[in-house]
Amino acid sequence: MDFIFIEALRVKARVGIYPRERVTEQTLELNLTFGVPDAAAEHDDIADTIDYAKVIERIREELGNHQFNLIETLGEFIVKLLFEEFGAPWVKLAIAKIGVMKDVRRVGVFIERGRDGAEPPEHAPTAGLPR
Repeated sequence: MDFIFIEALRVKARVGIYPRERVTEQTLELNLTFGVPDAAAEHDDIADTIDYAKVIERIREELGNHQFNLIETLGEFIVKLLFEEFGAPWVKLAIAKIGVMKDVRRVGVFIERGRDGAEPPEHAPTAGLPR
């Protein structure tokens, strides 16, 4: 399996349990790594892989249309999108809220899932932590 990573993707989302978080969009930083078919490298054809530009576009579109209480729920939503819409076999995702608490640079969550409960691949690379 080959992997695509998207590092330090900044998006706007309405996520949180506090009233101020539910009415105002926050900037989140996402790092994603997801599996893609080996055929992409063999055939040099975008049709054989997952188009990361479309992934970014769909994430931004969906986050603009939804409100989440928890970043865990938001993360599971993104993972499900990658599984169902793009056919990714495996996803690792880090989401960070930036500057939401005094004296805390960021808070966040890591999620790693294989489609249909599959185990993560051994030695899978990952994009860096949100900084």
